[in-house]
Formats: sequence, structure tokens, C-alpha cells
Amino acid sequence: WWKIYHDATLDRLEDQLNQANPTIQAAVAHYDSARAVVAQVNSVLFPFLSTGATFTANRQSAKAPLRGQNQPNQYGLNNIGAGVGYEVDLWNQLHDQVKIAKYNAQAAAALLVNAQLSLQAQLASDYMLLRGLDAELDVIHRAVEDYRQGVAIVTSRYQGQIASGLDIAEAKTVLEQAEAEESDVRASRALVEHAIAALVGVPASQFSIPPAVVTLPVPQIPTGLASDLLQRRPDIAAAERLVAAANEDIGVTKAAFFPVLNLGAVYGYENDGAIQTLISAPLSYWTVGPQFLLPLFEGGYRRGAEAQAYARLREAVDQYRATVLQAFQEVEDDLALLNELGQEFEQITAAVQDAGRALQLATSLFVEGGTNYLDVVVDDIQWLNSQVSAIQVQTRRLQANVDLVRALGGGWSTADLPTPDQTLTLDPLKEGFSNPYKQN
Repeated sequence: WWKIYHDATLDRLEDQLNQANPTIQAAVAHYDSARAVVAQVNSVLFPFLSTGATFTANRQSAKAPLRGQNQPNQYGLNNIGAGVGYEVDLWNQLHDQVKIAKYNAQAAAALLVNAQLSLQAQLASDYMLLRGLDAELDVIHRAVEDYRQGVAIVTSRYQGQIASGLDIAEAKTVLEQAEAEESDVRASRALVEHAIAALVGVPASQFSIPPAVVTLPVPQIPTGLASDLLQRRPDIAAAERLVAAANEDIGVTKAAFFPVLNLGAVYGYENDGAIQTLISAPLSYWTVGPQFLLPLFEGGYRRGAEAQAYARLREAVDQYRATVLQAFQEVEDDLALLNELGQEFEQITAAVQDAGRALQLATSLFVEGGTNYLDVVVDDIQWLNSQVSAIQVQTRRLQANVDLVRALGGGWSTADLPTPDQTLTLDPLKEGFSNPYKQN
């Protein structure tokens, strides 16, 4: 989306941010973690198979309870076997748990995009500010050169007894104030440059952006229908997925009131002698059959869990509503700000032109001896301040334009959200960082 500003440096910085920003990488890791949870929870839908073996030497007490007279004090016990088990999802509890994990993974994916979008917009906004400061420095630097020439002219006129010492003092004061302002703007530019360095993952001491006076456009951003915003904002998509997960959690807590059916079987061999003769038919054993588990009394535990699930759903719904309201507010704020700043820019542009004409007239009168240097100083300061104000208003317009793009989702839509099945991965470690969106 930042390509609408047609600036190659900004394009390069945004690409660098997407690849190296540690906050984005942390969000990617969080999404990978959520996908791994989906794989873990999804495993309960399948039977489990296990095997094991034990080979031990044992000694029992001579006074062990129920010990027979012919039992030895020392004996070996060897066991090898395998088991299989499967929980029958009678009440859809297990499938609901898988849905919850998938919804949470989708929310993590949306939050990843939201983190990307926020950082991309922050970088673009900082870059607009940096270029605005560059434009200010250019204007102030040219003014400083003019003020130095003014000091030289006033000094020459003083030596010719045409100007007074007061004129020299005023000329030097204006020059020194402009030089101080130039130093202050340079300090501000350095801080903005350091902020950009942190965003792109580079130490400030190893990063620099050459100063340049760049004219950046303020493009028109189509807002579309208000209802479209619900499909454009990744933070809204994340909040909606969390509502869906909270809703499924109610089904899980309700299913906990009903019995659990487990199917299992065990087969193995056991003896107290040599290992080489362990696997033989007379030494085999097996167990097979269903198992029912039903809680009868738990002191209100399950009722509390159910009440908690309903409370979490209400919390998720209210957070979703708050996110939607904030999204609408941000869009309206940025539209109003852009409108007012547009009018302000037209007004300040007219002020710059008027101040320039006033300065030309005052300078001509001073050269011809029709006025003192104080009038020139006043008009010169007004001309400089109006130019700086115009640059600052234009910078704010660009920053508001960037923020409007962010508020509208940066071109993202819920169609880009991974499907529930796409959140399932069986081996996330082989995939490494799995950024689901390469947003341009």
C-alpha cells in the first residue's frame, strides 16, 4: 500500500521492515505457536498407540502382607507389551476443542497482520516526518544564508553611516535565532532517523538516510461503505475469531457433564525368568473393553467452568464491539483531520505568498532608504515562519493520509485470513517462520 506515495526509499525501508523487524518476527512466532497448538489438540481425534518394556530385579520383605510360604525373597520381573486407546467423541467435545484451537490460530494470524500494518504505518509516518524536517532544514538553511548577507549589508551601510548600530544588532539577532532553530530541527531529524532504524532492525549508529527535499503526493483514499470496514481490519477479524472460540468453549463445558467413553486394548508378555523366552504364548496376557467415566460430585466445579465460559463469551463480544467502534472512530477522525488540514494548507500557502511579497517590498524600501531594517526583520521572520508552518501542515496531511490507510486495513480483507484447515500443521519446525501474509 505504501507504493501509492511513489518513493523508492520508502519502498526499500518497508521491505526491510517486513524482513527484519523483531516485533513482526515475534508475532510470526506467536502464530506458529498457535498452529502447533492446533496440531496438538487435533491429535485427540485419533487413536493412540503405545508400547513399553520393563526388566527389573526385585526383593520382597519376608513379612510382606499376603506373602505365600513358597514365594522367593528375590525374583525377576520382565514385561513387554503394547496398548491402543480411543476416546469416542459422543458429545462433540473433542471436535469443539479443535475448533477453539483453530479459531485462536486464525486470531493469531490476524493479529500478526495487524502488527505488520501498524509498524508499516509507523514507518511511513516517520518517513513523512523525516522528509518534512528535511524541507524545513532546506528553508531555514537558505534563510540563514540570506540573514548572513543581511548582516553584511547592514554592516556595510553602518560603515557608510547609513545604518545604525541597532540595525546591526537586530540583523545579528535574527541570524543567531535562525541558526539555533536549524540546530533544533537537525536534532529532531536525528531522533526520527533513529526511530526508523529501530523499526527496520538496524542499530542507529549503523543507519542513515541522506537528507533530500522530496515532494510526496497526498493521494485520495477510497473509503467504501462503512460495513466494508468490518472485513478490512485485521484487529476486527481477530476479535471476531476470539468470539467464535469463546462460543465453542461453552459447548466444551456443557459436554463435561456427560459420561466419557474410552475404548482400549492391551497385549503383552510377562515372566520372571530369562528375557530370551519372554515372547512365548504361555506368557502372554491381554485386556480389552470399554470404559465409562461419569463425574457424580465435584463440589460445583463444572458449573463454575460453565459460568466462566459464558462470562468469557460476553467479554469477547464486548471487546469485539469496542474494536469495531474504535475502528469507525479512527476512520472518521482521519477523514475529518484530512479535510481540515487540506483547508489549512490552502490558507497557509496563501500566507506564504503574501509574506513573500511583503518581504520584497520591505527589502526594496530599505535599500532605497525608505524604512529601517526592523521592518525587513519582521517581514523576514514572518516569511520564514509561514514557510515552516506550510511544511509542517503538509507533513501532518501526509501522516494523516498514512493513518487513514492503516485505519482502513491497508488493503487487507478477511478473504486473506487462513482457513481453519490451513492453521493445522503437523511439523511446524520444518517450516520455520510461517508468515501467512506478504503484504505489499
